[in-house]
Amino acid sequence: MIEHTEMLGLDGYEKLTGHAYGELDPQLPLNAIITDLELAPRNARGMVEYVATFTIIKPTDMAKASGLLLYLVPNRGRIRLTAGQFLADARKQSHVLVTSGWQADIEPADGFETLRVPVAKNPDGSSITGRVLARFSDMPADATTLPIVRGGVAGTADPASLDTSHATLTRRASESGEVVPLRGTDWAFADCSQVAFPGKPDPRKLCLKGGFNPAYLYELVYTAKDPKVYGIGFAATRDLNSYLRYGVQDDSGLANPVRGRITATVSLGNSQSGNFLRSFIHLGFNQDETGRIVFDGGNPNIAVRLQSMNFRFAAPSGAAAMYEPGSDGVVWWEDYPDQARRHPTAGLLDRCRATETCPKIVETFGSSEFFNLRASPDLVGTRADRDIPLPANVRRYYFPGVSHGGGPGGFDPDPPLQSCCELVPNPNPSSDTLRALQTALVDWVFKGVLPPPSQYPRLDRGELVAPTQAAMGFPTIPGVPLPDGILTQFFQYDFGPQFHYNDLSGIITLQPPTIRQSLPTVVPRVDADGNEVAGVASVLHQVPLGTYTGWNTNARGFYKGHIRTNAGGFVPFAKTKAARLASVDPRPSLEERYGTHENYVAQVRAAAERLGRGRYLLPDDAGRLIAQAEASKVLK
Repeated sequence: MIEHTEMLGLDGYEKLTGHAYGELDPQLPLNAIITDLELAPRNARGMVEYVATFTIIKPTDMAKASGLLLYLVPNRGRIRLTAGQFLADARKQSHVLVTSGWQADIEPADGFETLRVPVAKNPDGSSITGRVLARFSDMPADATTLPIVRGGVAGTADPASLDTSHATLTRRASESGEVVPLRGTDWAFADCSQVAFPGKPDPRKLCLKGGFNPAYLYELVYTAKDPKVYGIGFAATRDLNSYLRYGVQDDSGLANPVRGRITATVSLGNSQSGNFLRSFIHLGFNQDETGRIVFDGGNPNIAVRLQSMNFRFAAPSGAAAMYEPGSDGVVWWEDYPDQARRHPTAGLLDRCRATETCPKIVETFGSSEFFNLRASPDLVGTRADRDIPLPANVRRYYFPGVSHGGGPGGFDPDPPLQSCCELVPNPNPSSDTLRALQTALVDWVFKGVLPPPSQYPRLDRGELVAPTQAAMGFPTIPGVPLPDGILTQFFQYDFGPQFHYNDLSGIITLQPPTIRQSLPTVVPRVDADGNEVAGVASVLHQVPLGTYTGWNTNARGFYKGHIRTNAGGFVPFAKTKAARLASVDPRPSLEERYGTHENYVAQVRAAAERLGRGRYLLPDDAGRLIAQAEASKVLK
């Protein structure tokens, strides 16, 4: 139902917003994979209902539409249909842009897409219960009350009882330190911000007598009730896009606002929403209920895991923290025998291959995904002993030396240190290359033009190595932490016998999960400067002003000295040889590398031209980068 129409100052575009009211047949095999769908309440027709918000930006005159629908999966609900040059390009080409709600753990708010799904119940109508885990660190020093938040952003699993004897709260001084249980009489499910302990009872807050100490990590395990059927988000996305592509009118008789004008569809997702796309394909949702393909192409960007959504008491807004599911199932495109974890041979494309509904995939990610998000098994499996080949419909492009999502770019030889981290934040960008590759994906789907060759590090070329200074070849730079022990470990978790690991579905019965083993991982090799040697390097990376890392370390807090989530680091080169020698820096200075500002700009120009010839950089971005280098203060 379209509830609001707004004319935009975007060359003949309008914005439509509203709610999509859908229902699912739990008996349909395509829907049966949704955990707990069969336990959701049903309407008079035996269907399970949901409501999703949506936004459509389209040409006012659909006769001028190109025929391409771009679906942007919102990241944690945020609507961003008009941000960035690629979307500006899309509007110039008269594409239709769509986004919608798929996360049912986000509260409705302006600027967010949301989804309303039912709560699963036992057949007798009683509450379903299960054990859940919540962890707390780096709270304010005077905190007496903390929200019980699942996934760090939104979504709460309410306790089945406020009786603390049915739960455990522990603390520890380090991640691997001694676990100290706290007495149930010393904490409560309550709010103590206004009323002294034991406070005002509140199922969504945790109160500790005497307050929380930020020197500790606290871990709460409790019995929760009434799980939402979060996996409906996959079906809601499938059904909306299928309707916009193929539908004529909805059940109320209202016409499809883009009817008859969509001939191809491409989906884009960043980070968590990119993980959503990977799971969407893997779980078989790229086939609609009548067997037709939903998305012809997809770009999961900076996404190397499965989306933690299709299991009981899931946390869709979660990330890759300790004990969080995500890398526990199939994370590779081609079939691979997961012998290290004794899981069946499988790949992300198995279901869509069986129904001939696989999309063309352009996969893009960078250095931070190796160090922060466990990208290693995507490329080399759980034994890290061989390259997993890519299927013909998948292209992979790696952005070396970037943080999660890339940095702001620019040619500043001496950016400031920020208080969060031990290294200067990494400015190395990936947005320019991403724009070119997303354009190539659209051309692949819409025009049949093959994208440029995949570029990513491989074992057989010696470009992937163990995550140590010695194996990587990382230089010893005074005052700079080494990469040893930095990356997020890849554990095999035991979540219990009712968890379906390959699909990241089912029911978790062990909280916290047992760690069965630590699995081997690899990271990209670097050169003598500490810069990675494989992938589609940005202009800034090819003509560096320092060392660009996909990792950074916390400057303070409980995890001081440990990896900073999704951050990268930058270690500037000395400006002169004399300064380099004085600091005992083994890396040549800017003066020694480039000599003059003019020579530096010449090398930037050459790098931009190389990327342009390879179709990894668009002409206007190349011109802008050259102009920025000319205006910079490098060697001036």
